[in-house]
Amino acid sequence: MAYLPNSDRDRQEMLAALGLQDQRELFREIPGHLQNPRVDLPEPLSEFELGQEMRRLADANRPLSKWDCFLGAGIYSRFVPAIVRATIGRPEFYTAYTPYQAEASQGYLQTIFEFQSLVAELYDLDVANASMYDGATATAEGALLAVAHTGRERILASASLHPEILAVLTTYASGRGAELDLIPTRDGLTDTEAAERLLATGSEVAVVIAPQPNFWGLIEPTRDLVELAHRSGALALVVADPLAAAVLEPPGALGADLAASDGQQLGIPAQLGGPTVGLLACRQELVRRIPGRLVGMTKDSAGERAYCLTLQTREQHIRRERATSNICTNHALMALAATAYMAKMGEAGMREVADISYRRAHELARRLTALPGFSLVHGEAPFLWEFALSCPGDAAVLAARLAERGILAGLPLGRFDPKRSNQLLVCATETSSPAAIERYEQAVRELAQAPAAAGARS
Repeated sequence: MAYLPNSDRDRQEMLAALGLQDQRELFREIPGHLQNPRVDLPEPLSEFELGQEMRRLADANRPLSKWDCFLGAGIYSRFVPAIVRATIGRPEFYTAYTPYQAEASQGYLQTIFEFQSLVAELYDLDVANASMYDGATATAEGALLAVAHTGRERILASASLHPEILAVLTTYASGRGAELDLIPTRDGLTDTEAAERLLATGSEVAVVIAPQPNFWGLIEPTRDLVELAHRSGALALVVADPLAAAVLEPPGALGADLAASDGQQLGIPAQLGGPTVGLLACRQELVRRIPGRLVGMTKDSAGERAYCLTLQTREQHIRRERATSNICTNHALMALAATAYMAKMGEAGMREVADISYRRAHELARRLTALPGFSLVHGEAPFLWEFALSCPGDAAVLAARLAERGILAGLPLGRFDPKRSNQLLVCATETSSPAAIERYEQAVRELAQAPAAAGARS
């Protein structure tokens, strides 16, 4: 911090205001092994040499299109229509910055307004904001909205949410001073009886958060959870897969007050896991608490249609104590990609994508569970396009062997829970061709004949 023009006295006054003794205490939440790491940099290179080195490194990349991809768990291999890339590649969008001057940003503001309209329609809710960073921040911001609206400090979240969403939610709740309780699962689904008990004990709950589908791809009893939340005076937030919302009852139809999700599946490539876009929608009564930006449509002095930033309830624009969130911005370019995708595909196209994905996932599950030692972790529980596969050995070893054959077999669940080291979360989408499914089955069949290669324990 030596570059900051603060005297030692200034720094001591700031530390005292924070109740700290030493500057190092500011970084106590950062694990020690990550602080001041040693970085072994190579010798400097000329511009020509650096270009050569960067090309060498780039050549080592293997695009997702070169694999048979069955990864899911929040980032999916989906078809992106050409019109999406053509739209976001236009310079007026690609180089646009924050639309502080509405009169100079009408096209940019219109795309955000259309994004909001499409997300609200998708989730059958009244209002959607201009986007969040990703699904995790959208969920956490929705939870804090509920805390502020109800005046209650307790959050109930299903343990079947994505573990990374739960991690971000934990961080947000701790910063707000809110209490976070997890609703346990039973047979892979949120335990509604446990949810009812948790709602009846302790302090009053601000919000109940449930996924649809859940992390393991299973269809949750979301309506029951929404009704339980409302019976106790809490809000209900559904973390709803946007493509699933095209074929299942959307959150609004279930009575939910809020919906959140990641919009990566809507025209955004996997691109190393990010950036993506967060979707957040709510009922009209909650609109003044929604974080980030909200674009509205009005008329200009000539009576023509015009767009403007209607609400900007963030620290940059209003007093900190009045802000709904300190989130800085929205992912406008990624939101534009999602807008172009939804406009191109329409309701029928999104339903078709969901239907194809469903059919191919169930065909893959049928083929794999026909092999000796393989079964569905959650039995006959209904799923969409992801399923947890029980393997005869270490799932991470099996996945590594399949990767050697050009197949990204899925996510080994031992990464999140050691008790699940023999389980693989597998996903099939519309990009999972019948030939790729057949190659997957054949590769697993061949590896199963050499148990050690497939990760089987001796």
